[in-house]
Amino acid sequence: MLSVFWAVLRRDLLLAFRQRGVLVHHLLFFVLVVALFPLGTGADAAILVTVSPALIWMAVLLAALLSLQRLFKPDYEDGTLEQYVLSPEPLALIALAKVLAYWLASGLIFVLASPLLVLLLGVPASAVPVIMASLLLGTPTLGLVGAIGTALTLSLPRAGLLLSLLIFPLYVPILIFGAGAMRAAIAGLPAAGALYLLGALLVLGITTAPFAIAAALKISLE
Repeated sequence: MLSVFWAVLRRDLLLAFRQRGVLVHHLLFFVLVVALFPLGTGADAAILVTVSPALIWMAVLLAALLSLQRLFKPDYEDGTLEQYVLSPEPLALIALAKVLAYWLASGLIFVLASPLLVLLLGVPASAVPVIMASLLLGTPTLGLVGAIGTALTLSLPRAGLLLSLLIFPLYVPILIFGAGAMRAAIAGLPAAGALYLLGALLVLGITTAPFAIAAALKISLE
């Protein structure tokens, strides 16, 4: 069973890194959303520090939405997804491997790029570890929740708008706790509570989302 998990994970990572241009495109989108905000608003340093948690998380949400649509689509179009469904191996385990590969190829990039961006916004360096921890806990949950919506809308033409309507309300708790942890760190307050809640959401997502994704994939292929 675990051999299938690692095989799917390795395959998806190899395919992702063969399409490095797509990964760079998503990273540039994330960076541009954050970098253009100060230029467009002309806000002073104090305001930029205040809005930086919301700005970083909204940029992550938009970049994640941009990349989510390729999570299952290539496998759906070439028939690989049907083979996964017909396979005797648990579809939930395969779905978890695909989401993990998606996060390693795209979500982890946002985590690694965040320190430079928040420092450019004037955030104190002492807050960077908490900011990275919040993204490290929150971005996999975004991927798990987004994968459910992607699986549900897989067979629909031009499903981008419907996908955003489905998953954005589910992203609200992650956004609240992620931005809350950042604000607490910037203000020099304890951020452990928000990080624990993000961790709890991640555990809940890992234990339940793969089964929901598997059920949604089966519905889309019927």
